Amino acid sequence: MKKILALSCLIISFIACKEDTKSNQTNEDVDVVNNEAFDKILKLYHEDGLKLYPLNATSAGDNRYNDKLPNTLSNQFESDEKAYYSNYKSQVSAFNNDSLSESQQLSKAILIWECDTNLERFEFNEDLMPINQFWAQHLIIGQLASGSSSQPFKTVEDYNNWLSRLDGYLQWMNSAEEKMKEGVKAGYVLPKSLIKKVLPQLEASTTTNLDEHLFYAPVKNLPDTFSDEDKTRITEAYKDMVLNKVVPAYKKLHTYMSTDYLAAGKTESGISATPNGNEYYQHLIKRYTTTNMTADEIHQLGLSEVKRILSEMEKVKEQVGFEGDIIAFFDYVRTNKELMPYKTAEEVIAHFNRIHETMQPQLDKLFNVKPRTPFEVRRTEAFREASASAEYNPGSLDGTRPGIFYVPVPNAENYNNFSDESLFLHEAIPGHHYQISLQQENKELPDFRKTLYYSAYGEGWALYTESLGKELGLYTNPYQYFGMLSAEMHRAIRLVVDTGIHTKGWTREQAIKYSLKNEAETEASITAEIERYMAIPGQALSYKIGQLKIKELRAKAEKELGDAFDIAEFHNQILESGNMPLALLEDKINAWIANKK
Repeated sequence: MKKILALSCLIISFIACKEDTKSNQTNEDVDVVNNEAFDKILKLYHEDGLKLYPLNATSAGDNRYNDKLPNTLSNQFESDEKAYYSNYKSQVSAFNNDSLSESQQLSKAILIWECDTNLERFEFNEDLMPINQFWAQHLIIGQLASGSSSQPFKTVEDYNNWLSRLDGYLQWMNSAEEKMKEGVKAGYVLPKSLIKKVLPQLEASTTTNLDEHLFYAPVKNLPDTFSDEDKTRITEAYKDMVLNKVVPAYKKLHTYMSTDYLAAGKTESGISATPNGNEYYQHLIKRYTTTNMTADEIHQLGLSEVKRILSEMEKVKEQVGFEGDIIAFFDYVRTNKELMPYKTAEEVIAHFNRIHETMQPQLDKLFNVKPRTPFEVRRTEAFREASASAEYNPGSLDGTRPGIFYVPVPNAENYNNFSDESLFLHEAIPGHHYQISLQQENKELPDFRKTLYYSAYGEGWALYTESLGKELGLYTNPYQYFGMLSAEMHRAIRLVVDTGIHTKGWTREQAIKYSLKNEAETEASITAEIERYMAIPGQALSYKIGQLKIKELRAKAEKELGDAFDIAEFHNQILESGNMPLALLEDKINAWIANKK
């Protein structure tokens, strides 16, 4: 799952399943009526957030700011962010909980957590390393430039908006180079191995062949409804933009990163090699897991989970009659041509659609509330396919743009499908598509909570749904069940290698070796993953931490409620209030259990 701009943001109808606003009350208690003054502040917080982060507005289908792109690396933008979070924290904190409904109290707790976490990040110099190969502005803009993402290209105004937005992006590119130069002097610089992965991403946009240039793509799909005059004007404007603005900007940045910046690149793999790296990593743990766990606690948990899952993998190995050790079995699964039956990318996409068809009849047993937002499976765009992971991009708030499950297929004949059922459950249905779409569709939530995203909750839910495969009619093939174990192992390994890289001095090569020893992914895939963890410290921890919390809450509910436990109702309780920090989710489920009893 990808974010758009703010590190804390991203982008049900629950008519029959409103938020359980009375779950903490006895039958004699009466819920406080919604405080209108408080609701107005929540509304303003959301509206001001869209102005501050216009890419988030575009992602949500709000087109009012499609021509805007502030320079997020400028001093003015940092000042605006600090004022935004400080002012709204102060305003909501002034309300006494006794004056708020249960739902509003939850909104208050979430908003304060959000403001505190964002204010904490200003203690660190994130702006001095503005570009990496996995999550960065140039990748987001590249997706939008393709014309197949959330930036609309349907009207003349849409085409003009994009030209204006690109002017802001070009300012950002110039600032990114200046910030990297400042970072080199201060000791904030990417590892060399990551810089090398960024270079081809930049180089792709230095071509002067318009037919091949990503930023010229919208011109190839000009609507037939445009007048000849508009078509000519737009074509010339985009030609000028690409050749005289975009290409020179990319050449300039590529030249700097391929020379001076690469020469200054770190040989160490972890964030601890930068100033205040250990303190920064602890902040990232809090940001991404929404817990106060330490790196050592997470590392030990990861080692324990790796050991547990390995024992389950041994059972599958015995089931299929493989006589070698588990490492040999990993190699066998990686290279088994029976698990690579495809000739074209279209066949891979059709395979995922069949998985969807297989599980659909079973969904009603586990979910009695489903999203209205449409859903599609698409191949990842060519410009980023080589280094991309499978991912989900949310639909628009109004449901007119579908949720999209992107699948990279750089080489169909080498595409191994052994983990595809668990992958679909996680990235698509009932993982990210259900969680995000239901949250966006829920009329009971204030607007800011409809687009809120905490990785521990969102990725934790998605990983939890992988365990539902057998209940949904999947994992009938032992290799697909092994794929589920492999996917869970992949997330358990993350706890070990992410903390190892960033706090224990592990090298890139050491982390790759550990992963190869404990999972069946290819070396190329593992290498890309390790480099992802190097680029985005802490984010990879969120999956397993969130999954384990949701599984813990389900086990508790099943034990305490006995025959009264209903799995669909439990899932509603997890999803109905939308994304939130794990501690608040735990409080909510505990209150629901107590109320049911």
